[in-house]
Amino acid sequence: MEKGLHETTRRIVRVAITGPESTGKSSLSVYLARHFNTVCVPEFARKYLDKLGREYTYDDLTFMAKKQIAAEKCLQKMATRFLFCDTELSVIKIWAEHRYQKCPAWVAENLPKVKYDLYLLCDIDLPWEADPLREHPHMRRYFFDWYHRELTERRVNFAVVSGLGDERYKNALKAIETLTLL
Repeated sequence: MEKGLHETTRRIVRVAITGPESTGKSSLSVYLARHFNTVCVPEFARKYLDKLGREYTYDDLTFMAKKQIAAEKCLQKMATRFLFCDTELSVIKIWAEHRYQKCPAWVAENLPKVKYDLYLLCDIDLPWEADPLREHPHMRRYFFDWYHRELTERRVNFAVVSGLGDERYKNALKAIETLTLL
């Protein structure tokens, strides 16, 4: 049987939720996945660091990045029209450059290769929520500006998502609707 005759190629719209700490990325990812009846890829680093039992190292960053991308590939098979990713490689790049003044080679090499149709950059207008894994409550503007600069310089399609409560979710949905109308 000819390939393609009885099977359809489904196009999955890949959406990365990114931004500084404590900006609602995980909540937004879960909300969007439920709204569109699909899956979201959780942030691997959070689960990994919760169980690590020691301070993370520079080498851990590459391991976490590879696991994140592997999870995306796996869960994309279960996605319907959309795949929502609660983090992406820019997060590891920025974190590495801030903490270690360098980016892991694997992350730098794969950053332009891992494609998303839309990046939702979460604004810092949510109140800070303390968490043992969060490190810089006083540097939120600094990091937001860095993410914005990174996405702009890479010339990717992104929208800033702001607002409190339901307004934030509605603004994310508007950005996705705008993308799908293009």
